[in-house]
Amino acid sequence: MRTAVRVFSIAAAFIITAPYAGSAQTASIRDEVRRDWTQMKDTMMKISDAMPEDKFSFKTTPPQRNYGEQILHVATANVGFLQSLGGKAQPPTMNAKATAKAEILKALADSFDYGTALIDEQTNETMLQAVNARFLGESSRARVVYFLIGHAWDIYGQMAVYLRLNGIVPPASQRP
Repeated sequence: MRTAVRVFSIAAAFIITAPYAGSAQTASIRDEVRRDWTQMKDTMMKISDAMPEDKFSFKTTPPQRNYGEQILHVATANVGFLQSLGGKAQPPTMNAKATAKAEILKALADSFDYGTALIDEQTNETMLQAVNARFLGESSRARVVYFLIGHAWDIYGQMAVYLRLNGIVPPASQRP
């Protein structure tokens, strides 16, 4: 009985996927990295903008970064790690001590735009080439970008708490 079920499962999988085998396309690593990077920018810009400017100095506890500093931390980490990718795009200049919402949001946007420009310079092959990235050590360019996306998600989670403690529902949790 088990053998019959297994044979049936394999046959069903073959029948379902057979029509698509000839039309399968090869994924583009560079394009997938770029898509995920630009989606992260959109997510971070929305949560960053959600806090009113007069609350950008809000901290959950005294030793923590304030809301604006959390955003600047993402921006400066982006630029610092992205420089290891190499490329013709020039890193943005930013004020790591900014306190005005507009200046902080611009620094964040510029850091992501810098990443997009560097990704656009790459090919699938160069995305897989190793670079020396700070404490990550030898890593592919793709790994560096995904490390930064993971880092941004980590800070995003902290920022969501900051918003909720101020009675604000994070953009991703809002109902349409």
